[in-house]
Amino acid sequence: MAPAKATNAVRLLLGSTALWLSQLGVQTVSASKAVTAHLAAKWPETPLLLEASEFMAEESNEIFWQFLETVQELAIYKQTESDYSYYNLILKKAGQFLDNLHINLLKFAFSIRAYSPAIQMFQQIAADEPPPDGCNAFVVIHKKHTCKINEIKKLLKKAASRTRPYLFKGDHKFPTNKENLPVVILYAEMGTRAFSAFHKVLSEKAQNGEILYVLRHYIQKPSSRKMYLSGYGVELAIKSTEYKALDDTQVKTVTNTTVEDETEANEVQGFLFGKLKEIYSDLRDNLTAFQKYLIESSKQMTPLKVWELQDLSFQAASQIMSTPVYDAIKLMKDISQNFPIKARSLTRIAVNQHMRGEIQENQKDLRDRFEIQPGDARLFINGLRVDMDVYDPFSILDMLKLEGKMMNGLRNLGINGEDMSKFLKLKSPVWEHTYVLDIRHSSIMWINDLENDDLYITWPTSFHELLKPVFPGSIPSLRRNFHNLVLFIDPAQEYSLDFMKLADLLYYHKVPLRIGFVFILNTDDEVDGGNDAGVALWRAFNYIAEEYDISEAFASIVHMFKKVKKDKNILTVDNVRSVLQNKFPQANIWDILGIHSKYDEERKAGASFYKMTGLGPLPQALYNGEPFKHEEMNIKELKMAILQRMMDASVYLQREVFMGTLNDHMNAIDFLMEKNNVVPRINSLILHTNQQYLNLISTSVTADIEDFSTFFFLDSQDKSAVIAKNMYYLTPDDDSIISAVTLWIIADFDKLSGRKLLFNALKHMKISVHSRLGIIYNPTSKINEENTAISRGILAAFLTQKNSFLSSFLGQLAKEETATAIYSGDKIKTFLIEGMDKKAFEKKYNTVGVNIFRTHQLFCQDVLKLRPGEMGIVSNGRFLGPLNDDLYAEDFYLLEKITFSNSVEKIKGIVENMGINSNNMSDLIMKVDALMSFLPKHASRYDVAFLKENHSVIKLNPQENDTFFDVIAIVDPLTREAQKMAQLLLVLRKIINMKIKLFMNCRGKLSETPLESFYRFVLEPELMSGANDVSSLGPVAKFLDIPESPLLTLNMITPEGWLVETVHSNCDLDNIHLKDTEKTVTAEYELEYLVLEGHCFDKMTEQPPQGLQFTLGTKNKPVVVDTIVMANLGYFQLKANPGAWILRLCQGKSEDIYQIVGHEGTDSQADLGDVIVVLNSFKSKILEVKKFYCVGQACLELLTSSDPTASASQSAGIKGMSHHSSHLQFVF
Repeated sequence: MAPAKATNAVRLLLGSTALWLSQLGVQTVSASKAVTAHLAAKWPETPLLLEASEFMAEESNEIFWQFLETVQELAIYKQTESDYSYYNLILKKAGQFLDNLHINLLKFAFSIRAYSPAIQMFQQIAADEPPPDGCNAFVVIHKKHTCKINEIKKLLKKAASRTRPYLFKGDHKFPTNKENLPVVILYAEMGTRAFSAFHKVLSEKAQNGEILYVLRHYIQKPSSRKMYLSGYGVELAIKSTEYKALDDTQVKTVTNTTVEDETEANEVQGFLFGKLKEIYSDLRDNLTAFQKYLIESSKQMTPLKVWELQDLSFQAASQIMSTPVYDAIKLMKDISQNFPIKARSLTRIAVNQHMRGEIQENQKDLRDRFEIQPGDARLFINGLRVDMDVYDPFSILDMLKLEGKMMNGLRNLGINGEDMSKFLKLKSPVWEHTYVLDIRHSSIMWINDLENDDLYITWPTSFHELLKPVFPGSIPSLRRNFHNLVLFIDPAQEYSLDFMKLADLLYYHKVPLRIGFVFILNTDDEVDGGNDAGVALWRAFNYIAEEYDISEAFASIVHMFKKVKKDKNILTVDNVRSVLQNKFPQANIWDILGIHSKYDEERKAGASFYKMTGLGPLPQALYNGEPFKHEEMNIKELKMAILQRMMDASVYLQREVFMGTLNDHMNAIDFLMEKNNVVPRINSLILHTNQQYLNLISTSVTADIEDFSTFFFLDSQDKSAVIAKNMYYLTPDDDSIISAVTLWIIADFDKLSGRKLLFNALKHMKISVHSRLGIIYNPTSKINEENTAISRGILAAFLTQKNSFLSSFLGQLAKEETATAIYSGDKIKTFLIEGMDKKAFEKKYNTVGVNIFRTHQLFCQDVLKLRPGEMGIVSNGRFLGPLNDDLYAEDFYLLEKITFSNSVEKIKGIVENMGINSNNMSDLIMKVDALMSFLPKHASRYDVAFLKENHSVIKLNPQENDTFFDVIAIVDPLTREAQKMAQLLLVLRKIINMKIKLFMNCRGKLSETPLESFYRFVLEPELMSGANDVSSLGPVAKFLDIPESPLLTLNMITPEGWLVETVHSNCDLDNIHLKDTEKTVTAEYELEYLVLEGHCFDKMTEQPPQGLQFTLGTKNKPVVVDTIVMANLGYFQLKANPGAWILRLCQGKSEDIYQIVGHEGTDSQADLGDVIVVLNSFKSKILEVKKFYCVGQACLELLTSSDPTASASQSAGIKGMSHHSSHLQFVF
């Protein structure tokens, strides 16, 4: 009875409400007015399958081609399946290669169309070929085109005689070990029958080593649908009402515009209208009218008084914090994005004083630790800071992909929770290049000693003298050997004359610099000082030094070099003999220089030291052990470089004295040479080679190391993981020691070069405290038992012997006499050493087989790209090779030092606290270090925590038993950053599993309205599907239930570099008056161009170049757009769209006066004249281009046209002008 009475009461109430509302003039069924905005790209919608393939290509080239094989004809289903079903089919295919996180990230990439520019870039390249008429797919073979498969063979015959095509960095190359092959470029749409037919033929030829197969996307019939974009903001700003602005287009609302007819809000002022409409469906119109009235009544936009503004931010935070945590971010989005109609209701919220106090305490701590002020916004994902000014979803996608790889890799290693968090906070490993040589070597002949020579006796000795003020550019004269110059002198080369002049200059001007020589001389014992100037110089130097002193010896050899004839510039025996005769007439010249000279000791030491340093071609010089650059070897440049380094070192030493780490009781040389970056040898292969990184973490695939047939079909990652899992190691004698550095040496140990590599590795292992050593076999010839005798001995020893005997036996096998004897017929057992388990060794040696060598050789070929017999080395997953020169024990020491001095020491510290055995610890350190090195370097991480989190921090916990991202957000809820961040956090929650802490960083004592506009951030976690499985119109900004009285203006807020224009609207978007419109305001924008902008300046003068113009075009259309560099700022802009463009100097004066001589950050090689700029993403691009001025009247006219000093010079009779380098930097 009671429910019936309640129902009747509701009906009576709504009936009277409808009557009352009608009297107020409110239409009971009228729909809410709205404003909507779309943004579409200028190019048509690109196929999702191709976008998915570009996502795969970023994972790895290998995965790209594996994915391609599974979707060869997938596009056929597009004709029969719905868009949504086809979308899910693509995701299912991708799921064979991606984990759940990366599937979600692929969905997000589809949503923001992140890879569409890459597809369009290939489309533009194809258009520039151009494509043959009527071809669904075609190939280009060295400038010859065909769309017939049977013509490929004919075009390949003379391909080598035609120009080889230019390949871009983004091209998809079929995996092959050879590069110098005819290039066949296939332009086709993946998934079509035409593509599949070509691919079958071309992939077979590529696998047979006949061609280099390159795939570029080409869509013969692009989609007719527009491609709608997301990742931008739309603002509906309230204009000043001091003037009346009318709609100047007078366009009526189009009647077929579809917008939701019912208001979005479900709960209004305590009424649950969704539930009420279900119960009283026959009163739906009355309920809608009542709902609209309540909404309109809450939209009072009367200005707030100053005292009402003061606590508004804290009031918003109080309302958000009082909401259930899972709705808090939604509420922050609603309040911030609809602030003009929420402001009045916020003034009625009481501020939680506990929250206020906690916010203020946290703000003080954040200000002290991170310089974050009240009202500032920050967003950190796993400690990595997201740029709040840019809010670029494309960069966030890249960040999430890399972090996801790292987290999944760590999870696959069994690392979770707090341990994972510790690893994620580590900085990326940096392969340090600034290593210096230890100059405490007997081969260096020091000609002076600041600490002991009488020449410097008046100089002060205290380090504190460094703290006294000196003239700018001067170097304190201190009687300490803090500045040391080593010059490598080969008397048979011309540069030695300049080096001697420089040493003489520095010495006699009493520059506070210790100078040493390394004499690189003829090492043939049969050569004497009578016929070799270098040997004569060495013997004369030793004679004078022994009979007199080093100072006199130095003065004498300088005098010898002064005797050198100007036309030859090379020292002769006569120059040496002449000085000896004149200065030391009592000396017997032939006793000094002749074959029986007693002054020839250590003649070979200098050449030996030079070879051991690994410095490279002469001339060479060292300052405090650090080599000078090749371009600094010019005598004038070297002089300046020495003085600059001395000044830099003085500043460093001042700091060390001030900090107390350097005092008078310390030896200067030892202080300099006992730093971590000092090594006995510098190997350019180790320091300057681009390394390949191995991923050693296995997927679910398992294989036996001797099962060659299974191993053959594994991908690179699984091959690497199988090798790592089945590796045996030589470790330090104490098995409990954790080896933080894992070295694998790769060679054919049945060859002399392989045994030398093994010998030097063993030599290093005797002194190493951090390393363990594994062996990878890469046989040169056909693998059988006869030609793997030494390798089988090494393998059998690893499998059967303890460390203490293993090292000695391997050393025995590394000797050349042992190998010679074994291959002459001696049994290997005759070389076994005392203490070995001989029976176990012999049994294993006779039964081990050769399958493991085949597996290792295939790993070297497929993963390391080594040919049979080539050598290499792997250090914690970093591969260096092929090795063309010998690797010394000192090189292993350098490699260990570099590896350990990166993040490995910290990784070891974390692993030691994880409670696993030492063998597993060593494996874990190797794999974690390899994983961190494998991924691109990232910025520094911040460890952000809050003092208190009870009243001011929204905390959302992740799903249990799964890896999660740690997200820290700091924001004032009434700011533009909150308008963006709220939507971003809601999207991220759907993409990734994350732990969120959101701090309300409120500002107090507001005196102005914090927000004066409605705002929408257009971003969704995946492509939205419309009703009945039909694609929707795409991402859209919707403003519903907006007050009709104020005058509004619509603005697009896009990522930097997007040039957007309005292409359709049904009213004046600068003056929107909803009262004057019938229903919905629609606006459609188009991304017209991606803007390249930059700054350009002369390196020498740091001034913008005068009158410089650039053009941007293609091969067939050289000038598409042009621009002029602003004379006052050097700023310029170029409008472009995705594609491969050529940046050129404009024809005319720019081309006559300037020339491009080098560039970085482009897609072309630095020595190419044309600068190729590839636009294949929505993100910005940075280029650096070098130019120089020419010589001639044109240059003079250009410079004098705007430079008054140049005009004066010209009028004074200056006619010529020298070359000088002009360096221009472009930021795109």
